[in-house]
Amino acid sequence: MATVVLLGTLDTKGAEYAYLRDRLLEQGVDAMLVDAGVFEPQIDADIGQEEVAGAAGADLAALRGAGDRGAAVEAMCRGAAEVVRRLHAEGRLDGFLCVGGSGNSSIGAAAARALPVGVPKLIVSTVASGDTRPYMGATDVSMTYSVVDISGLNRISERILSNAAGAIAGMAKVSVPERGEGRPLIGATMFGVTTPAVTRARERLEELGYEVLVFHATGTGGQSMEALARGGFLAGVLDLTTTELADDLVGGVLSAGPDRLEAAGELGLPQVVSLGALDMVNFGPRETVPPQFEGRNIYVHNPTVTLMRTTPEECAELGRRIARKLSAATGPTALFVPLKGVSMIATEGGPFHDPAADEALFSALRESVGENVELHELDLDVNDQAFADAMASRLDEMLRPEAPPARAGDARPERRG
Repeated sequence: MATVVLLGTLDTKGAEYAYLRDRLLEQGVDAMLVDAGVFEPQIDADIGQEEVAGAAGADLAALRGAGDRGAAVEAMCRGAAEVVRRLHAEGRLDGFLCVGGSGNSSIGAAAARALPVGVPKLIVSTVASGDTRPYMGATDVSMTYSVVDISGLNRISERILSNAAGAIAGMAKVSVPERGEGRPLIGATMFGVTTPAVTRARERLEELGYEVLVFHATGTGGQSMEALARGGFLAGVLDLTTTELADDLVGGVLSAGPDRLEAAGELGLPQVVSLGALDMVNFGPRETVPPQFEGRNIYVHNPTVTLMRTTPEECAELGRRIARKLSAATGPTALFVPLKGVSMIATEGGPFHDPAADEALFSALRESVGENVELHELDLDVNDQAFADAMASRLDEMLRPEAPPARAGDARPERRG
């Protein structure tokens, strides 16, 4: 029988969790209650408060006595993550469910993010109608808005909680059809303005015997790819679209954080990298562009997405950052430079065509990249089929048991490899 772990603060949500437990049992799954509260529980748990606090190295009595809610939530976040990680490793967790407000959701989200991709995770929360990124992170957490507060049972909350129980029970019991012998997994990054390149590279890699996971480079996309790499899922990386670095540098809305483009190098994974969409910084609707950027080259991509061209100064800094990150890599690394444009709209005649900005990016890379990085400069734009084929072929060569030595590219004498 599948087991769903119910994690919550049973000092305030006892009736709600008892109701959830009953609904899960009706669905033919077992329910394990984990108490992440710190005061007297309203119902008994299978794993109590002291064990959760102890998993974080904290003392429950001290947390109670301190009267510091923030410190208590932080400790129980750490403890809950350790408990569910252990339960999953022991084969005692097939699904995870948490309900509550911001505090309970924070504890539940910390635990959910500790579980591997593919393990069903559901949070019913009063904050699910707002910005859920701090809760979900880069994992496959599902969130449902509770509509009413999780404070007692009523005809609305009972419907929402019953739906949640049915959803997590179904997810916990579902089986995934076997795909046969697994092919090596490759992570690839894509944006709308690099779609032709990534589509072609994916098709070529699939022809060569790989399974390609494509990640939309929206901040969480890059984080998700690197989380899978750290989780041991990926054999190699085709990081064609590194646009998230521009948002991190300039202050756009799609940053993946300062550590982006470091995971594959730290792990020693073969990686083939390019400069896709480094011509742009992303914002929401036109009116959301910060006032300090008025006067810049701004392009309304659609009603909800506004793009801003990166300047030569910003591009030079991006080149230095990429060079520093790739130069620290411990595994095979190749950088492919599309000399005729880094995105669909940066080619000649496009709204973001800016040779000075491009040359600032390319020059910084040439000057800063380490000897361990193959540098391939091709007289093509990023979406040219030949460019995509070259990247895919080089990654395939790196992944072969008898990979050929690094080789130079075809277009410029200063290239090395």
